[in-house]
Amino acid sequence: MIRDWPAYLYHMWLDEKEGEWKGSFMFIQGADCQYGMIDDMAEKTPIRWEEEIKMTRIAIDKINQMKPKPKFFAVCGDLVHAFPGEEGRTEQEQDFAREFSRLDPSIPLVCCCGNHDVGNKPTPQSIQRFRDTIGDDYFSFWAGGVKCLVLNSQYYEDSSLVKEMSEKQNEWLDRELNGQGCKHLITFQHIPWFLKHPDEGNDYFNIDRNVRSKMLEKLHKAGVKTVFCGHYHRNAGGFYKGMEEVVTSAMGCPLGMEKSGLRVVTVTESGINHKYYAMDDIPLSFKLD
Repeated sequence: MIRDWPAYLYHMWLDEKEGEWKGSFMFIQGADCQYGMIDDMAEKTPIRWEEEIKMTRIAIDKINQMKPKPKFFAVCGDLVHAFPGEEGRTEQEQDFAREFSRLDPSIPLVCCCGNHDVGNKPTPQSIQRFRDTIGDDYFSFWAGGVKCLVLNSQYYEDSSLVKEMSEKQNEWLDRELNGQGCKHLITFQHIPWFLKHPDEGNDYFNIDRNVRSKMLEKLHKAGVKTVFCGHYHRNAGGFYKGMEEVVTSAMGCPLGMEKSGLRVVTVTESGINHKYYAMDDIPLSFKLD
């Protein structure tokens, strides 16, 4: 398990002090480390993932030196490329765990599950494997007076084999969408609700419009400020009635014009600001206000 998850993170979201607003802070968002995708896209055999490991090391070296220190580091899914049961899966998980263990232990690591982590059509077994090797597939935590919700977006993509698990997340989300007392309410997930426009057509990279419209309205009514996603391997996003959705390109294999990189998110009393940086361009010091 990643740093004896869940004990590694629980000190943060069970700490009552994290429910109090004490001033501006920053956190890091990444997505799609996806160990093995670069070689797979290049049709190389056997598939290796040295380039993805290189990008991870650059990212963690930069994060460990940042001032001020990030409150946490959220990786929005597709930690590995091999689907459940495929060759190389265990080795990719082991390398992911080893490389991310280099993160400063005072910076909690928050992992969302992606479609490659639990399968395009997840099963109870694939969900349980993620829980056993990485951690919970959905959960909430507090950080500096901000309430954060981590969702398993595969339940919205295809829950046909995990209907009971999906319903449990829905019930949990209804309970958690209570932002009373928090400065901001934000969510993290892998698959975006939409890429550029809330009413766009269905696509591999977004959630079905029928599900999307209901969930966007639910999140908006609950007061969610920002939704952070990955999956697209490009930067994208937009707004739904003032609620921003941020789609972040890949730490591993980008598919657009952007280079592999990370997003630096600054949280102030008045709002949430963010900027994407290519790995080599990530600065080490930031102004919060």
